Amino acid sequence: MALLCTRILLRNSSRNYHFYRIKDISAQNCKPGNKVNVKGWVKSVRNMKGNLFVDINDGSVPQNFQLVINKEKQFDTAYGSSIEACGTIVASPRNQLELHVETLTELGKCPLTEGYPFYPKKSYPPEYIRNHLHLRSRVNSMASTFRVRHEATRAYNEYLQQNGFIQIHTPVLTSNDCEGAGEAFLVKPLNDQLLKSMAKENIPHDHAYFDKPTFLTVSGQLHLEAMSHGLDKVYTFGPTFRAENCKSNIHLSEFYMLELEEAFMDTLEDLMQRVEDMLKKVTESVIQRSAADLSVVRKLTTDSKLEMDFGWMDKPFPRLTYDEAMNILETNEGKLKSPVRREEGINKEQELFLVDHCQGPVFVCYWPKEIKSFYMRENAVNPLLADALDLLVPHVGELVGGSVREDSYDRLQRKLPNQDVLQWYLDLRKFGSVTTAGFGLGFERYLSWILNVHNIKDVIPYPRWAHNCVM
Repeated sequence: MALLCTRILLRNSSRNYHFYRIKDISAQNCKPGNKVNVKGWVKSVRNMKGNLFVDINDGSVPQNFQLVINKEKQFDTAYGSSIEACGTIVASPRNQLELHVETLTELGKCPLTEGYPFYPKKSYPPEYIRNHLHLRSRVNSMASTFRVRHEATRAYNEYLQQNGFIQIHTPVLTSNDCEGAGEAFLVKPLNDQLLKSMAKENIPHDHAYFDKPTFLTVSGQLHLEAMSHGLDKVYTFGPTFRAENCKSNIHLSEFYMLELEEAFMDTLEDLMQRVEDMLKKVTESVIQRSAADLSVVRKLTTDSKLEMDFGWMDKPFPRLTYDEAMNILETNEGKLKSPVRREEGINKEQELFLVDHCQGPVFVCYWPKEIKSFYMRENAVNPLLADALDLLVPHVGELVGGSVREDSYDRLQRKLPNQDVLQWYLDLRKFGSVTTAGFGLGFERYLSWILNVHNIKDVIPYPRWAHNCVM
């Protein structure tokens, strides 16, 4: 059991020691005999004959680093405390590097009896950990999750940079509801005096600041289309907001979307190839850089090895038309809990059935125009269809939604839901127009998939969902 916390001052200056993060020590960037300074949080304390063995972690890697403290030095510390230690690197009998401590200071105590929610050698369900957002980065599985999130963000940005895409910071405040589903958050000022003065002039509250209803963005797609008409390949990677009154495992009120748009792309096949190529290369990069962290998280939910669950990377993604997908579902309707209705689209249960049927990720393309958005291009062969796609993947269902964009001025004018607000969008088809295509990818859904995490709230640092906005 951990010893009582006491603050110990460094007896010698740490200037004689080279500071290392545990990640750098683990990469064997230092050698036995090196004088090293490390900092981190205590993960365990083992009281053995003659020595204390203290495992610490500084958040840089999933593996803890062992400190060996001679009891004669009378350095005491405890689980959860933050410490700084100086000493000499030594190779253990198992040829693992460890630090033989010469000086140690306790930077911050962690009194477990005063409300600290996590005890040593205990595991906690995700729901419990989620109740302590401010401290859950101290939980090993969550720290690994957030390191994977970082590497995945990096991999997407690198892929797009290498393929000629320009990042655009699309606005968070917008006057259009791109999806038109009525799930946008309305923005108005928290200024009573301003609102009262507007009320005297009979100006509605939702017009009080911008003179028109303004929302938190549900998608940066329309703004990307405008940028692509002069920059060709563009993307945005930022927060989006949906006011869905839903607490399901795959819904958040604030989440991150990767959206891209390519000018001069006019076929759905080219768009599907872009999606597939990006997912495979990004995931390959994440596995190479984060295999240890992936394993830490995945071992809590699955016994299968990485190479087994990522076999899809070596196979082409099947392509089903919407009609073919519905035929499969109708043939197997007896195996489904929900009824199959062509006019209503494909629900989550049916998405996962199609994924299992195809044994991995699968595209569903050429959807009925009536159930897709106004900006999706009418199919040239069958005007009842839209040149649209969904990519369905294991565990989460729909991961990507995209389309070739409607490039006909006349057709778009007929379909446009609010021409007063979106006249600028129609103008794109008037002045030097080109066909563009693009898609949006739910970043948290991607992380849930590759990490095999069953609740999307556990792959984002600060989840927000209906009736819950902590911190």
